[in-house]
Amino acid sequence: MKTFKMLTLERFVDDRFISYPLVDGIIINQENSHHTWILEMYAEEQYAEDFKSFIGTDEVIEVRAIISYPDNEPAAFRVVVKEMKVLNGQVSILFKGTLKTQRRQYAELLLEKLVVDGYSGEDLVKQFRSDMMTRPRIKP
Repeated sequence: MKTFKMLTLERFVDDRFISYPLVDGIIINQENSHHTWILEMYAEEQYAEDFKSFIGTDEVIEVRAIISYPDNEPAAFRVVVKEMKVLNGQVSILFKGTLKTQRRQYAELLLEKLVVDGYSGEDLVKQFRSDMMTRPRIKP
């Protein structure tokens, strides 16, 4: 089992990612045969409503998180909401799921998309830098 600091968490909703400011977060790779990961976000209580309807449903949601270092590429997960606890105006939300594997790294997918979209030269470089910072979702 390996544990990591979760720096950011975003949930995919209606073709975009919604970011949740974290008070704290942890990610655990259980390193088992099912390749299970456990994510726990600790945030302000106002964000509980966004996840409350998923408890007990086993509905899979797509999230992505930056692990350990701010410059790391976000890791995408398919998770279910397992538990939620409100504590002193803040909420702890526990997720369980699997790492969503990608065939290619994000930078390669982004560059390919920008070229297909018609970017070239300095415009390509500027848009690439901008999108690497904002990390829009790219459909393969």
